[in-house]
Amino acid sequence: MFKKEIHPGPKQKLKSSIQRSLRANFVETYPLVTPFIDDIMPKKASLEQMKLPDRVSLYVQDGIPLFFQHDNDALLPHLRLVHRFPQCFPTIRIDRGAIRFVLSGATLMAPGLTSPGGRLPRPDAREGKETLGEGAPNEGVDEDGRWSRELEKGEPVVVMAEGKEEACAVGVLAMGTKECKEKGKGPVIEEAHFLGDGLWRLNVD
Repeated sequence: MFKKEIHPGPKQKLKSSIQRSLRANFVETYPLVTPFIDDIMPKKASLEQMKLPDRVSLYVQDGIPLFFQHDNDALLPHLRLVHRFPQCFPTIRIDRGAIRFVLSGATLMAPGLTSPGGRLPRPDAREGKETLGEGAPNEGVDEDGRWSRELEKGEPVVVMAEGKEEACAVGVLAMGTKECKEKGKGPVIEEAHFLGDGLWRLNVD
């Protein structure tokens, strides 16, 4: 989606009602951001929208890109936000061999996740969004780097890489993690925002 250089468009300050709606939408999509949402989107800060090619909107606050959206699809976090709050987003992990392909904008294929260096949710992970107690999500990464529940087709996901500290890509699953483990082949993420792409290099000041 962002393989080529992107030229920044004009920024438009959003009404407070729209900002509140985006904030609520972001928390609903990523429940683990709840304790940090006032750091991510302070209520009195000004959120701006920047129109990008291919009907993509980028949302920027104080010169910091927060998330983007294609048409009315799910809000996806910018990698700069993921690097600040890595514990807040569902993750899968690719093996070392898949890194160069993902960082060139290629489709992420199942073998890069099902190999020994890859990480998909643990075998006994539940499907769907399980919760514990006061509606707090029972989600997170275990000591082996596996997410605590199966992720479904169409869900946003962050891509980690074997041997690397920080996330390398963000995208939407074209195949659920359970199906990925069962099939072991096929595309898993087809259009991703990745380190070094046009969105990463975009100057939003």
